[in-house]
Amino acid sequence: MAPHLRRFALTLHVASSVGLLGAIAAFLALAIAGLVSRDAQTIYAAYPAMQLIARFVVVPLAITSLLTGVVQSLGTPWGLFRHYWVLTKLLLTAFAAGVLLLKMQLIEHAAQLATETRLPYGALREAGVQLVIHATGGICVLFVPLVLSIYKPRGTTRYGWRKQFERRMPS
Repeated sequence: MAPHLRRFALTLHVASSVGLLGAIAAFLALAIAGLVSRDAQTIYAAYPAMQLIARFVVVPLAITSLLTGVVQSLGTPWGLFRHYWVLTKLLLTAFAAGVLLLKMQLIEHAAQLATETRLPYGALREAGVQLVIHATGGICVLFVPLVLSIYKPRGTTRYGWRKQFERRMPS
């Protein structure tokens, strides 16, 4: 990959990954506010706002982060399957995106409950607890790829070791 294209892919990847962490933090703040608030207006507003953030910010950023990470790894010497830290980043990001997509129904349900005329606090509280737990878990899971990107721990996969061996062997 050409250097200017690689920098562009890296910029997109870093922006989407950092944006994803920020969007999940905003989602978590709303989830906590909706869960602990005694003000009905806050509750009525928090869950529909979470739905909008999830649908139009978190999901697109998660998919963008995953795709740009794959493009970035394939266009650099790090490769996608050569180093454990790159493979771990891929698997964790894919896992987090998958859980997010599965939890979209819960987010939609909580937003629907919050917009009903009579607020069913029990069902909404249960959904709110789950959303706080999953958002907290999402931030924790996605913090690991961030750390791996910075520290790049040693360790190649068998595939990576074989590729390094093949490059060192004279033709």
